Amino acid sequence: MKTTNERAATLVELFADSVRRHGGRSAVGDGTTTLTYEELDRRSDAVGALLSSHGVGVEDRVGVYLPRSVDFAVAVLGVLKAGAAYVAVDQRYPDARRDRMLQDSGAKVVLSDQASAGSLTAVPAEVVPIGDWAGFDGQGAGAAPLPENAASVLFTSGSSGRPKAIVLEHRNIVSFATNPGLPQLHPEDRTGQISNVSFDAFHFEMWTTLAAGAQMVVLPPAPELLAAGFRRQMEEYGVSAMLVPTMVVNHVVREDRDAFASLRVLCAGGDVLQPSACRDLLTGCFQGQLYNLYGPAETTTACTAHLVTESDVRSGTVPIGTALAGVTVRLLDADLREVPAGERGEIFVGGPGLARGYLDRADLTAERFVTVTVDGAPMPMYRAGDLAQLRADGALLFIGRADDQVKIHGYRVEPGEVEQSLRHHPEVQDAVVLAEGEGDDRRLVAFVVLGEELDIAELRARVERNLPDYMVPSSFIVQSEIPYTQHGKRDNAALREALAGHDAHAAEDFAEPLGETEHYVAALWADLLGVERVGRDQDFFALGGHSMLAFRMSHRINRELGTRLAFSVVLDHTTVQGLAEQLDLVRTPAAGK
Repeated sequence: MKTTNERAATLVELFADSVRRHGGRSAVGDGTTTLTYEELDRRSDAVGALLSSHGVGVEDRVGVYLPRSVDFAVAVLGVLKAGAAYVAVDQRYPDARRDRMLQDSGAKVVLSDQASAGSLTAVPAEVVPIGDWAGFDGQGAGAAPLPENAASVLFTSGSSGRPKAIVLEHRNIVSFATNPGLPQLHPEDRTGQISNVSFDAFHFEMWTTLAAGAQMVVLPPAPELLAAGFRRQMEEYGVSAMLVPTMVVNHVVREDRDAFASLRVLCAGGDVLQPSACRDLLTGCFQGQLYNLYGPAETTTACTAHLVTESDVRSGTVPIGTALAGVTVRLLDADLREVPAGERGEIFVGGPGLARGYLDRADLTAERFVTVTVDGAPMPMYRAGDLAQLRADGALLFIGRADDQVKIHGYRVEPGEVEQSLRHHPEVQDAVVLAEGEGDDRRLVAFVVLGEELDIAELRARVERNLPDYMVPSSFIVQSEIPYTQHGKRDNAALREALAGHDAHAAEDFAEPLGETEHYVAALWADLLGVERVGRDQDFFALGGHSMLAFRMSHRINRELGTRLAFSVVLDHTTVQGLAEQLDLVRTPAAGK
């Protein structure tokens, strides 16, 4: 028998059903404020009425530029009640990236707060501060949306240098949030919200939670949360279910296999889940269910799921699983013919989670959203660009990409977009970006041909102002020209030789660490980064480090030396010399024993 929410056709109806069934239960909290379903309903009614008074209606887009908080959830629901689609913009993005998202989405209005509104001067949309909401309490919202109306617009990296705006409809997100193939949440559950709100993991955190009558708990971002002690924080907030980026799971359990022990449901998604991480997790104190999820944003967060077992660990491979209920997944060859079990093919996905397409990009939509013959009948499907293999038991094994797109720290990145950002600088004559390394340690390397008036530090600073941190190359290699093969194609092999030569040159200028503490930090970094040695003036992030490795470094220092070094100190002092000086300041007499 279907539940009430499974019959809901729109997110507005889905939430209304939960209000009727769970009105007095807590719906969302952020450590400062907690709202019941009824309170969230009333506040979001006020936002919907306010937006309607500004002429917002069905198929309009509204930017939501607010801190991750109770107010963010209120704003998202209010946008939907006005009939519009929300464009969630993470406040940690550089201003240029934020402005591009709001402009390209065609946002009619941007909901913000007083502290943030002043930075939105370059956005053509009307900015409405949250302080204006209260006066509309109790007034009616706009026209009710239909299942086929847009509900969310989110952005992913684009190969042409322009981010792609994916349009998801109400029926897409409803079908995902109520899918019986996902781990089933209970009204007593509390779901931790740690994701970048601009990404599709937010759909799981908010909509599967509200569909179940559970509570979404807004937590600090993953690095801060982990540095503060993940398990302790989960127990303090009473979190029982989470969707955690795969990279976070892989890194955290290396240092503390019991970090997730308090969770009833742990979902990993966004990258390849390592069998070793699963082994450590399942042999520790964790007694819950571990799910491996797979799905491009164009198919609404996840299209396959797999409950990880000890047999997966023994086999050395963790499948991405089987299709969710109602979802069609096929592996096809270059001629769009289904490949037999055991053969690799490209993943094609169809079903109720299939997005409308890319906003104002009919050419790209036609390229990626295609009609395929399935079981003798035509079916619209998304061409994922991912390769997989079908096991005899029906589970899919992820293999890799069929094109140049890469995953960096769990995020989809088109190197072409980074190249375009580099080329926008007038002193950059040419640029190529390659991904080096494997899995969680993959990094971007930029090869650039520069004019005489530009140095690498200035170029890096410009890129950091325009791109999210996961898209900023860790290394910049200056070239006199970009090499090409005799057939006119870019010579990636020659570029990688240049990278090896660059690393060798850096080794010639190596500055030996001084003193016991510097030698300890340098040896620790070398181990974490997988390099032979580290000099006292080398930068952790320039060597390929990232926030998760920084967390592991902080955790190991405090565990091995008995210190209480704050994670913020690790992030602020990124050379061996600088961090060693800070470490000497906090070490206790017993720490050196």
